[in-house]
Amino acid sequence: MARQLDEQIAGRFPVGQRLRVLDVGMGQGTQALRLARLGHQVTGVEQDATMIDVAREALAGEPEGIRERVRLVQGDGRDTGVHFLPGSFDVVLCHGVLMYVEEPDPLVAGLARMLAPGGLLSLLVRNGDALAMRPGLSGDWAGALAAFDTTAYRNRLGLDVRADRLAALTATLAGIAAPLHAWYGVRVFTDTAADDAQLPDDLQALLAAEERAGRTDPYRGTAALLHLCGVRG
Repeated sequence: MARQLDEQIAGRFPVGQRLRVLDVGMGQGTQALRLARLGHQVTGVEQDATMIDVAREALAGEPEGIRERVRLVQGDGRDTGVHFLPGSFDVVLCHGVLMYVEEPDPLVAGLARMLAPGGLLSLLVRNGDALAMRPGLSGDWAGALAAFDTTAYRNRLGLDVRADRLAALTATLAGIAAPLHAWYGVRVFTDTAADDAQLPDDLQALLAAEERAGRTDPYRGTAALLHLCGVRG
């Protein structure tokens, strides 16, 4: 996924430009720190106090130049308009958040307002068009049949959450003047792997296969997650 994001950034902005990045729902700050190390100015927003503490601890171990490029804000991603002016960012990330939001359209519209013209909106969502894959590949036939007719599912944390369909999000992005520019599948072959599974010896081959499948039809449409990139008009 990082490679896909870097590809989109490289295709939209001049080489060496230091971008203003907003990472909404940044979790423990992995992506935010990675982008700061690349020279970008990153603002991370996270509601969970524990996650903020983990991000702060990770940031404290970075060189001063990187620490100065990161700002951490504890808050709800739906309140970006309270904290920031419209058009304040070149790139807005919202990865692994929409599945926890009952009505995602207002959140996505608010994120798009944060973008400067030509800015990039990066969303990572659960693929509502492929919810039957995980139970089906696990031999849960009743679960697979039930998944065809819903966008609701229970995640690995045991939480009842929701998925997004590509067509619906494409329409949403078009309606908020940040139309879909590119999309990828994430976790095409590896979704059923256990969380504690050991890394295989041929990890690079696995990553290469996932990367290829994630940008190739029909495989990408069966991925557990979708990575969508919209561009502000």
